[in-house]
Order: sequence, then C-alpha cells, then structure tokens
Amino acid sequence: MDSLTQVALGAAVTVAVMGRRTAVWKSALWGAVAGTLPDLDALIDHGDAVLNMVLHRGESHALFYLSLFAPLMAWGVARLHGETALWRRWWLALWLALVTHPLLDTMTVYGTQLLLPFTNHPYGVGSVFIIDPLYTVPLLIGVVLALRTPLAVGLKANAAGLLLSSAYLVWSVLVQQHVELVARDSLQRQGIDANAVLVTPAPFNTVLWRVVAMTDTEYVEGYHSLLDNPPVIEWHRFDRGAELAAAHGDVEGLRRLAAFTHGFYSVHEHDGRLFVTDLRMGQEPSYIFRFDLGTMTERAHGPVAAQLSGERMDMRAGLQWLWPRLLGQPLPPPGLNLP
Repeated sequence: MDSLTQVALGAAVTVAVMGRRTAVWKSALWGAVAGTLPDLDALIDHGDAVLNMVLHRGESHALFYLSLFAPLMAWGVARLHGETALWRRWWLALWLALVTHPLLDTMTVYGTQLLLPFTNHPYGVGSVFIIDPLYTVPLLIGVVLALRTPLAVGLKANAAGLLLSSAYLVWSVLVQQHVELVARDSLQRQGIDANAVLVTPAPFNTVLWRVVAMTDTEYVEGYHSLLDNPPVIEWHRFDRGAELAAAHGDVEGLRRLAAFTHGFYSVHEHDGRLFVTDLRMGQEPSYIFRFDLGTMTERAHGPVAAQLSGERMDMRAGLQWLWPRLLGQPLPPPGLNLP
C-alpha cells in the first residue's frame, strides 16, 4: 500500500494498544515510524530492475525478522521516553505496527514474502488497489481525532477507524470472490479455456474490477463492475508469447518474473530485444513493470542487467474512463485500439 496508508495504519494500531498508558502523540509518532520502516528496502538498488522488483517486500517484510526487531525498537523507545516500565506494552504495540504493514501489503497483488527465511513465496491476495481512499480515510480521521479531541473520545474514534478499515478489507475479499465467479462463468460461456484467472480492483475502488485470464497461447482482459447489467464480461484477446517464453526460459530475468507473477506475464521481442511484462499491474497496453532483457548477442556474452521499460497509463484519460465504466457503461479501456 502507499506510504500514507501505512503511516496511518501504524499510528492507529499503536494508539489503540497503548491507550491511556502514554501520551497519544508518542503512540502515533512511533506507530507511524514503525509503519514506514519496512518500505525502506525500496532504497536498495540491486543493479537489476527485475531484482529490484522481486526482492522488494522481502526480508524487511518478513514476519520472522520483524518479530525479532520489535523488542529492540520497543526497548529504545521506552528508554528514550523514560517509560521502561511500559517496555512490554511498547513491544506489543510496535510489533503490531510492524507486522500489520506486510499483512496489509499482502492484500494487494504485488507479492509480499511474509514467511522468509522459511519460504520466499510472494503472497498476494489482490483484493485492494495500492491506493484506496475508502480504506485510508477512516484510519486518518481516527488518528487525527485521537490527537485533537479529549482522550476518551479520541481513543473511541481511533478504534472506530480501525474497525471500519478492517471491515472494508473483508468486503474487498468477498467482492473479489464474487467477481471471480462471474468471470469464470463468462469465460466458460464464451468458450475460453482459461487455466488461471486473476481478479484485481481498478484504481481507488472495489466496485470496478479488472480480470486477466491465461490460456496456453494467449491472455484475455476484461472488466466487471458490480453495477453491470447483465453481468457478462467482454474479453479482449492478446498473444502471451508462449513460444518465446519457452525458447528463452533459461533467461534469469524471465525465470524470476514468471515465478514472482505466478504465471501472469507475457513475452515479446522488438528489434531483437526480449521483453517480459508483468500483467498484474496496469492494463492493456500500459504496464508499469515491463523489462528489457537485452538481445541474444548481449546475453551470450554474460548476464544482462534487466532495464525497466514500462509505462504508466495516461492518468487524465484513465480517470475520464474510470467513472463511467464503474457505473456500468461498457467502454473499452483507454489506449486499447480495437476495431
């Protein structure tokens, strides 16, 4: 999730756990810090764009390592404020602020390696977009009220914000499951033999959903709004580059991205250069994580550092499309040149 959301969640959790035991500003401050710390791994450059992607949300997001770090951070905070008698409470509060960061990240589609060092499997539920005001705003309001109103009122407001935001996550999972049923039914009715289906929300909401389905030779993309009537998805077909993927399966960047995306990727060549695209984030034809893996000649001389060559969709066009499509109008995504 975005940094503001993680700050708000960390602060809200710590305020709730510490309650009346310390000043609310202390709880909010250190909760915000703990909520931010795991994402500092984004500052590490591994010298390869694919590695930068697949190693993000790694050790710094692992529940095991965060649990080891929590008592050390709590000891430092308690000692700094002369509250060593509250060390155990600070430990619980900061541990929860630290571990809720990767747990929330897991609700997005990116992939979070929660269980390192035991497995590097990237977990991703994919039921919320990386920025969703309906999740973030209740947390922010709760924390602000906790800081600016009488203690009893503020703590209740903070607890209410946590409850509402958590309920929204539950809602997102339930809706995701509903949309997946609609998508699988639509695929079957239209004779599309999909071996994997991905359902993720469109930006900033959980009413409009993007669906990607993979077949042996292609992938299809469609959108479904809860307001669509009838609930039938129009699919657009694209070549996934299966033959290229098989021919270049030993290329390190391709192999890593194939595993990290759980198979939701495509491969193509342009001017002799090999490109691999993460199909989970973005929409046709604009994807954030598209990587240039070099030419065959370059790879023959040794490992080639992958370069990020993705692009973001035009935000103005995207937002102009988003609202009417969310309301159920059957519009093709912007930038998709369809006959």
